[in-house]
Amino acid sequence: MGSEPKRRHSKARKRVRRASIKLVVSLVKCKNCGKLMKSHVVCKECGFYGGKAVTEEKVKVTKA
Repeated sequence: MGSEPKRRHSKARKRVRRASIKLVVSLVKCKNCGKLMKSHVVCKECGFYGGKAVTEEKVKVTKA
């Protein structure tokens, strides 16, 4: 008879279902300092991105 739901879903059931749909953040090691960081983001510890210094105030080359 169509695509109508048979019963109403409560707010709690809806929220439990949506809680499992989430973004998973993958952490990678920084090539310069070795700290864990988000991929495709500048390292907060040393200021490097892709092996190059991006920010000027925190630059310390440890493994260049």
